[in-house]
Amino acid sequence: MNVRTLAIANHKAGVGKTSTTHALGTALAQNGQRILLIDFDPQANLTAFCGVEDAAGASIAEVIGGGLPGKISPWDILREILPGLYLFLAPADLALAATELGLGGRMGREFVLRRLLAGIARGFDLAIIDCPSNLGLLTVNALTAANGVIIPTFPQVDALRNLWLFLGTLEQIRRELNPDLETLGILVTYFDPRLTHHRVAVEVMQAVRLPLMPIGIKRREIQAKVGEVETEEPTAIYLPNAPEEQAELVEVVERWAAKGHS
Repeated sequence: MNVRTLAIANHKAGVGKTSTTHALGTALAQNGQRILLIDFDPQANLTAFCGVEDAAGASIAEVIGGGLPGKISPWDILREILPGLYLFLAPADLALAATELGLGGRMGREFVLRRLLAGIARGFDLAIIDCPSNLGLLTVNALTAANGVIIPTFPQVDALRNLWLFLGTLEQIRRELNPDLETLGILVTYFDPRLTHHRVAVEVMQAVRLPLMPIGIKRREIQAKVGEVETEEPTAIYLPNAPEEQAELVEVVERWAAKGHS
């Protein structure tokens, strides 16, 4: 049985993919889950987030390869992130950009990551992939390997076009590569209910029936309406360091993962 896999993906940058991946993985590991974080972005932000300063020569790029399969086992690159937790990272570095170029001429190029994960299935309960901010072959590989996807997004009306484009890409991947890919939902990040354009953006997303995840939305909207939010700092629908919202997200992911293992 393949390891249950969750992609954190959006081709828009700066929406909270990396911080969500790190915080979610840490929280799940603290709950006793065996978690693998995969940095699949050549910018290697998750790798830096996890405190790994240099992964050159021992990153996911060397495992994937390029035009030809890599020669390093995934077990040889994994880094333990927090002592005492079953939380490991497959780090990235800039070499992953060359890997993506090489994949273009490789047979079965969309399924490379899926095959890799099948080889380490028994070691983990869940793999979480931090995807690049584009719709290239690395993102396609991640979505082809994944059982589910969460789409972080910033609360802006002009983000709607990008969201529809990304949702259309997911449908195409379901039709042609991965019919079992499930969208857990759109995760609204960095929301401040005191900002009119943030509130309008969420209302528009709800009006056009985008699949918003219910992480903190109802509670925060009610508080904003009755004037209970009087803090100096912005109040978020979802922030990785917001304990209540983080606990809600963990619960959603744990229920989804358990359904897949049943």
